[in-house]
Amino acid sequence: MKFIVSSSALLKHLSSINGVVTTNPVVPILENFLFEIKEGKLTVTASDLQTSMMTVIDVEAKEDGQIAVPAKILMETLKNLPEQPVTFTIDNDSYSVEISSDNGRYKLAGENATDFPKIPTVSNATTVEMSTEVLSSAIANTIFATSNDELRPAMTGVYVNLSETNTTFVATDGHRLIRYRRVDVASEDGSAIIIPRKALNLLKSTLPSENTSVTVEFNASNAYFKFNNIKMICRLIDERFPDYENVIPADNSNLMTIDRMDLVSSLKRIAIYANKTTHQVRLKLTGSELLISAEDLDFSNEANERLSCEHNGEDIEIGFNAKFLIEMLANLVSREVTLMFSAPNRAGLIVPKDKDDNEDILMLVMPVMLNNYV
Repeated sequence: MKFIVSSSALLKHLSSINGVVTTNPVVPILENFLFEIKEGKLTVTASDLQTSMMTVIDVEAKEDGQIAVPAKILMETLKNLPEQPVTFTIDNDSYSVEISSDNGRYKLAGENATDFPKIPTVSNATTVEMSTEVLSSAIANTIFATSNDELRPAMTGVYVNLSETNTTFVATDGHRLIRYRRVDVASEDGSAIIIPRKALNLLKSTLPSENTSVTVEFNASNAYFKFNNIKMICRLIDERFPDYENVIPADNSNLMTIDRMDLVSSLKRIAIYANKTTHQVRLKLTGSELLISAEDLDFSNEANERLSCEHNGEDIEIGFNAKFLIEMLANLVSREVTLMFSAPNRAGLIVPKDKDDNEDILMLVMPVMLNNYV
């Protein structure tokens, strides 16, 4: 088997799916890319059993065939080659792969393609179309709040609930919760899935910057994403997602609207003086003034700053983890944000003041109990 391909075009395609390949995988052959040639098209597959990605590239080839090629050594070779046509010659008996370029020859040991795990197909699927802009925004707004706790697998992914009128994306780690809703994506079938964080991270880095359409198909066990010449299949998390609606406090009579970047900058400075374990900062609302303070008793460090804000409601004092607040606020783009409180021991809500008509973002963060220093 023999084919000719542009070195830079092949590198670009392989780079888009290389994130799936893990070192020391469960099955050693997964350290390879699967190359399959059919009718002048090369399909390259990378998999870690849970997630598989495929890309298709045109090549010059007279015959069909397949081979598993070591991913790491191939990527490093292509990265260091100048742009030129390269010829791959595969020995079907010994599975050796020879790459010929203007500069020289490189020989590496491939493996039998039949040992590569079969990629699942999605049957009896629900299909929904969305733009890369919508999907990128949904991932960026939720993925940072997923949990790393493998004992609670449902929370290590993003919950996606499709209804007739909208699609809701939810992520939580038990300390904070993000609900991101789009009214421009809907499905009459009405179903809910949990997509693993790794698959979403791969999508996030692979989705093109130009706005194009993504076809999403899913059934009870797998989800399938297709855009441009890339396909991705991932196994879904088969767990029950927490009943998140019940956690969102309904009666939030205390509202504060403030410039988002002023608040983020202030929190970053004050957090330097907070306890390194709890990252606790104290927000004290008095009239239209917000006092942000922190102290680390172990090192006698303390800091406070005053910011002006619009405030509706009674005076309140509440503690939060500064890291969570900074990360959540940094993910928003609105110039101003509204923070809603009901009581010092109940969750606070953050909503952007200006937002796209098609989207609705709600961020919830649990308070840190204050030890009343003076």
